[in-house]
Amino acid sequence: MSDALTQLEVNVRADLARIAHPGAAWLEPKQGPDGKPALDVLVIGAGQSGIAIGFGLMRSRVSNLLLLDKAEEGMEGPWLTYARMPTLRSPKDYTGPDLDIPSLTYQSWHEARFSQESWQTLNLILREHWAEYLLWLRRTIGLPVRNGCELLEILPAADGLVAARVKRGEGVETLHARKIVLATGQEGMGGWIIPEPLRDLPTGRVATVADDIDFETLRGKRVAVIGAGASAFDNAATALEAGAAEVHLLCRRAQIQVIQPYRWLTFRGFLRHLSDLDDVWRWRFMRTILEMREGFPQPTYDRCARHANFTLHEGAPIEAARETDRGLELQTPRGAITADLVICGTGIDMDFSGRGELRAFAGNIATWADRYQPPENERNARLGRFPYLADDYAFTERVAGETPWISNIHLFAIASTMSFGPSGSSINAMTTAVPKLVNGLTRGLFRADVERHWASLRAYDVPQALVTRPARKMEESR
Repeated sequence: MSDALTQLEVNVRADLARIAHPGAAWLEPKQGPDGKPALDVLVIGAGQSGIAIGFGLMRSRVSNLLLLDKAEEGMEGPWLTYARMPTLRSPKDYTGPDLDIPSLTYQSWHEARFSQESWQTLNLILREHWAEYLLWLRRTIGLPVRNGCELLEILPAADGLVAARVKRGEGVETLHARKIVLATGQEGMGGWIIPEPLRDLPTGRVATVADDIDFETLRGKRVAVIGAGASAFDNAATALEAGAAEVHLLCRRAQIQVIQPYRWLTFRGFLRHLSDLDDVWRWRFMRTILEMREGFPQPTYDRCARHANFTLHEGAPIEAARETDRGLELQTPRGAITADLVICGTGIDMDFSGRGELRAFAGNIATWADRYQPPENERNARLGRFPYLADDYAFTERVAGETPWISNIHLFAIASTMSFGPSGSSINAMTTAVPKLVNGLTRGLFRADVERHWASLRAYDVPQALVTRPARKMEESR
């Protein structure tokens, strides 16, 4: 480690010590039904969101927590797997999992790791550097993390606890916690969408942008990418750079979307208070933003357009698909396209029942369609399938009383978007969204123990001062 990084870590410890107030412990250990200590909070996911949540909880003196991630250490999140862009798309000065502690920002790490001059000339953050920074952040603040742990199922347990069945290696263990947070980013509440006409094509001929694709095998091949968001372009560019003979990007819109609504909404009022609005306004804002979809920056487009064998097809939704002797034939309103592999960059749909960890309560998770019926001109069935969350990011029941324990399961992921705006998968919202979640978690923990706190106050008898009363001599009166 460089001297600059060592000094930065000294500065971090000093900063955190200066803002440690109040430092009093306020949670008492609880025991699970198996006789083992229960966690106060179990966080599923140790990527950027999980790290920020864990950090926020530790600053609130919730130290009996644990983060789990199914990836090996350093491989959390998409940065070194299916993120196929050279850099982050967020501006370099956006703060995030640092939670506004200057010495923990990416800028501070980058300047210590490389130099101040390097920061000044930096345009966008390399994704490999972001992954390295997140790992440094997690280690520096001392977060308890277990890697290689996959959540199998969440179940109710006695005494207000929830149980998480977790696979680790060849074994399965059950962890008990008062609260569980699903900080699973792009995943966690559904699956990546494969358009219906493609679903019957042979296995191995259709992939999603999150799949482990061996792009080197695409040299000389024809590739079709469905979708026109940033991830779709990233995959098209990766195929081109690997030597694909042809790459066709199919956009269903008549004109490709170049406006990035997430740049508009990055201001404190929206990020902090969208969730305080009524359902009419929340739906109106988020439907407009999500139907626009997320735009792509100029370098992302240029990365594809510089290749003569790249073709963008607008107004070209997939109408039908079949396998022929020449390859996969994709029928669009603009004609047929033949490909050897189709990559789908069409987003994620909500499918609670398809997630094994949710199966104990998937049927009773309330959705936006259960709680709000928008005007006819504002309806969107896909967005109606998003979960309708409480003000602390907790699941709510479709039928009250059937699964009351799910109020202790909190969702901080892309599926939180309809209720809270960008939060669980966006760097730009982290410094406002994470404190809102942490406040909700600590509120629930405090309320659950309110009788104990009341009894503690009533029994509190620690004097703050010692009052002495010297004896006075009484004058003799004559």
